Amino acid sequence: MKKKPNVLLITSDQHHWMAMGYNNPEVKTPNLDRLAESGMIFDRAYCPNPTCTPTRASIISGMYPSQHGGYSLGTKMPEDVHTVGEDFHQNGYRSALIGKAHFQQLFDHPQYRSIESNPLQSNLDFWREFNGPFYGFDHIELTRNHADEFHAGQHYGIWMEEKGFSNWREHFQTPGDTNRQQHKWTIPEEFHYSTWIAERTNAMLDEYAENEDHFFLWASFPDPHPAYLVPEPWDTMYDPEKITVPTMHEDEDFSKMPPHFAKTQEENPDFSEYHPEGSFGCHGFSSHLHDRKEMSKNIAVYYGMVSLMDKYIGKILDKLDELGLREDTLVVFTTDHGHFFGQHGLVAKGAFHYEDMIKIPFIASLPGNIPANSKTDSMLSLVDLAPTFLSYCGIEIPNSMTGVDQKAVFTGEAVSARDNIIVENHHQPELLYTKTYVNDCYKLTVYMNRAYGEIFDLKNDPGETKNLWDEPESQELKKDLLLKFMHAEMAKEPLHMPRVWGA
Repeated sequence: MKKKPNVLLITSDQHHWMAMGYNNPEVKTPNLDRLAESGMIFDRAYCPNPTCTPTRASIISGMYPSQHGGYSLGTKMPEDVHTVGEDFHQNGYRSALIGKAHFQQLFDHPQYRSIESNPLQSNLDFWREFNGPFYGFDHIELTRNHADEFHAGQHYGIWMEEKGFSNWREHFQTPGDTNRQQHKWTIPEEFHYSTWIAERTNAMLDEYAENEDHFFLWASFPDPHPAYLVPEPWDTMYDPEKITVPTMHEDEDFSKMPPHFAKTQEENPDFSEYHPEGSFGCHGFSSHLHDRKEMSKNIAVYYGMVSLMDKYIGKILDKLDELGLREDTLVVFTTDHGHFFGQHGLVAKGAFHYEDMIKIPFIASLPGNIPANSKTDSMLSLVDLAPTFLSYCGIEIPNSMTGVDQKAVFTGEAVSARDNIIVENHHQPELLYTKTYVNDCYKLTVYMNRAYGEIFDLKNDPGETKNLWDEPESQELKKDLLLKFMHAEMAKEPLHMPRVWGA
């Protein structure tokens, strides 16, 4: 690193930590693998919340969802919350976000306005005139859809029309349409959003290089978030017959888990207590029963989505090399949260805080600064990204940020920067508020106003099959973990200023 570094953040969406080539030979990610070879893999990186809006808002604010306000899907982070983009802007950096934001809800509530709402997303005239600023980013180019969702539009829709793809809407759903495409998406790869994100990210890199700008740039890919849908030939890249389909462990006993786990294995479960009239329900609180053959095809397509994305991530990495920016650019790849595709019998995200859901892939690379081809089991949370980015760039970290500076871990100067992880999940405000505490050996999950919970011994039971919460021999352990959890909660409270006088 010869000068003040740039920051390039590349993210996927709902990406299981094992769906990476360096972790799993069944999936091919040659470009992410080469990024890993040039830097450091974090084997114990976690999201601060297992859904999109809360975690994505944490990435840019350096605060936990309970602190920045965007605590759940269907909410938004208030516009007056301080973000890392503001710090970069004030210190001479340019910033941009290309791809998925999801800092705001899909409904434009009269009291809580949202420009990421329907039908505004389809109003291309609006988006032709609006490229920011947005949550501290100087420049944005957005899309909100996953695969063929009718949410498509915004800057992605404009790009497709400028490319001459005038009938692009024929390849997407219409509002209320329930006849989704299955596995093979009819859209040509040249008009896929991964193609668009790479092209527009590279255009920003060209502009920054020409002007010799320092930059913070986020390339935010919507894949491999379901629906399981990808254009050819990626839909047939993997043979479903050769795919390992995760299943529930033989010794797994949901009767010793909170009741919503067992309900997922019923054909017609009654989750009505979590879905009162007027509520918007809880993600994943439905039947998770599935056909193994269908799931193997879903996984094959999921891997195809990952590999397609990897191709275009490679184009971004190639552009960095071409422009001579690689040596001065901190590159981080990660995702917003994990995914289930059969693990523990589950097939959708929700209040199921297994490692599959809350642990995430994470790579950090900066030649000559971060040790190449290295790996760490030091714990990291995505709430740490904003303060770490600022630290790398020599910018003062605001007191509002409650994440931890991980720079010394990145460089290899420190073994760890934190000794615990907290994951929040306040999905249904009155009925489902879950928090998980993770340390080196154990995981504790508590539910607001509920006597049940979860304790897993991650060292001796890495598959998380034996819940120790009610085991007689684990009651002292429970007390100890609850106390540690309380201490961790107290430690993450923001101190908005130092104490500057006696009174």
